[in-house]
Amino acid sequence: MLTLGKSLNRNYNIRVPFSDGFYDVGIFFNNKSTFLLFGVEPDFSSSGNTEIKDSVRVNMFKNIESSKFVETFLNLHNYRSNSLDILNQFKEVKPEFSTDINFIFNETLTLNKVVVDDKEFFDQLILYMFTITAYNNEFLYLIAERQNVISKLKKKLVRTSSIQISSNRALSLLDEFYEESKKSEKIYENEKYKIKSDEVIEIK
Repeated sequence: MLTLGKSLNRNYNIRVPFSDGFYDVGIFFNNKSTFLLFGVEPDFSSSGNTEIKDSVRVNMFKNIESSKFVETFLNLHNYRSNSLDILNQFKEVKPEFSTDINFIFNETLTLNKVVVDDKEFFDQLILYMFTITAYNNEFLYLIAERQNVISKLKKKLVRTSSIQISSNRALSLLDEFYEESKKSEKIYENEKYKIKSDEVIEIK
């Protein structure tokens, strides 16, 4: 049980199906900052298959760019101005992987409305859940996007964290997608900078 302290004063829970059971995922955060943590509890009591939770891997990413899932399948958005600071915001699923990835849900929790210089800004927690099509019951990827308005600075911060719940065989498939994606990127870069012989002008 995670006890909320001064750094964490809000909790949003979701229950998601996984294999023959469920995972209860808690998103613990602060209503006045972008600080955020996850809590995960497996529940396979009704299925009778209590061994599966020992073969599942749970990983949390404070920097979602370091996630193989994000690097392989998703495009991110970054932007900075005087009033907006966005880092690694989910933008879209890469078009070439649209059939390999399922977008399960998108939920938005609005905490507060802040008016700055006659402009309205919303303090929010936004959740995105994905799965891999081939193992849609054995892989879950949850992105938690925290949008926090700092009235004193007249600035809105957007930060993301994520949690991945996966069986070993789903992880193996993810590794295959990742390696293939890296190969494709390398081939593209080589072709991009390759000079064709008929494009070379000989100077005599």
